[in-house]
Amino acid sequence: MAPAIMLAADAPRLSSANTGFMLICSALVMLMTPALAFFYGGMVRVKSTLNMLMMSFISLGIVTILWVLYGFSLAFGNGNRLIGYNADWIGLSDIGLTELWDGYTIPVFVFMVFQLMFAILTPALISGALADRVKFSAWALFVALWATIVYIPVAHWVWASDGWAFKLGVIDFAGGTAVHINAGAAALGVILVIGKRVGFKRDPMRPHSLPLVMLGAGLLWFGWFGFNAGSWLGNDDGVGALMFVNTQVATAAAMLAWLGYEKIRHGACTTLGAASGAVAGLVAITPSGGAVSPLGAIAVGAIAGVACAAAVGLKFKFGYDDSLDVVGVHMVGGILGSLLVGFFATGKGQSTATGVFYGDHSFDQLWKQCAGVFAVLAYSLIASAVLAFLLDRTLGMRVTEDEEISGIDQAEHAETAYDFSGAGGGVAGIATAAPAAAQTRKVDA
Repeated sequence: MAPAIMLAADAPRLSSANTGFMLICSALVMLMTPALAFFYGGMVRVKSTLNMLMMSFISLGIVTILWVLYGFSLAFGNGNRLIGYNADWIGLSDIGLTELWDGYTIPVFVFMVFQLMFAILTPALISGALADRVKFSAWALFVALWATIVYIPVAHWVWASDGWAFKLGVIDFAGGTAVHINAGAAALGVILVIGKRVGFKRDPMRPHSLPLVMLGAGLLWFGWFGFNAGSWLGNDDGVGALMFVNTQVATAAAMLAWLGYEKIRHGACTTLGAASGAVAGLVAITPSGGAVSPLGAIAVGAIAGVACAAAVGLKFKFGYDDSLDVVGVHMVGGILGSLLVGFFATGKGQSTATGVFYGDHSFDQLWKQCAGVFAVLAYSLIASAVLAFLLDRTLGMRVTEDEEISGIDQAEHAETAYDFSGAGGGVAGIATAAPAAAQTRKVDA
């Protein structure tokens, strides 16, 4: 009887504290999708504002339903190294209210809804690369297909206990590979298929509302604490607290590094640079923050801030139209954050794995990180390009040139973001174009 009694005593029990903590974190991650909508919405021209907001918001609807129907089962059910399956989780039909997530003190429902918020945010990230030119109906279908074919398998690889990357020992605390590299590579794949905006590299395409951009960036920073610290699924051993601290530290370092790069290279520190630098730091610390020290977080953030600031100009050099720098910030930042684990991991955080600077002179963890990074990058890039190609050849991905020039908001949503014909003057019933913001990101053309 003694071993049975000991086993019962050692079995995890539902923790109301951890459950409450994780529900709060889930709400914070949900907030990140509207925050992203504001961040992107302020960066586009007036005539595309509503479309940009809707491209994020529609993910809240589509991915939620798919996740309940089959997404959670395929991503986290016991299956094989590539995909999972649990019949009891199809439609969430047979999950007990107090049934615990294996090895943790939170209910399965709580883990499910936390991961749902990640699944919602990831395709929304892609939308920033496609501003001004994609049919809303085609985008909605792309979100459904991409979440099913790309996001769900990659989430299984990285986070499910039987996923190949998880078994290999790839460290991705909260989504450097599954979220940011995945979304950034997908963005690159799609824009290579659908082509450039009308007037790319010729017409001014300045952000119409930098205050909206700063509001979105601030809300993203706030929500990211739930995104990162919550990914430890509890608050018992201090690792979540380490991640919380490193999230703040790396974001601050990246913002300062981006502004320093701007000042040296272009002579000014812009508000758009501050917002973009903060997001770059958040992206880079996402995979690494549970494995590095706060000093390591400063290094990760600073490296990402400079590298991502330089990377956003590559679209002009190579001729791909990444409208709002999803490739330059999310793909590049995700790659850097994931690979830097192989250098800065201390062995005193989420695992005992160490990086090159902490004694791993065999580069063992670095090679594992490389495997995860480049596998996700290649799969997402190719699969996303194929999806975009098929949709473009069937439904057509792009609006017409006339609709793009006149404004995608009116063409796709029969609305405009601002009414310039009301109390402020102007001719009643005629929407006039808002003046472009005077400031814009300065990049190498």
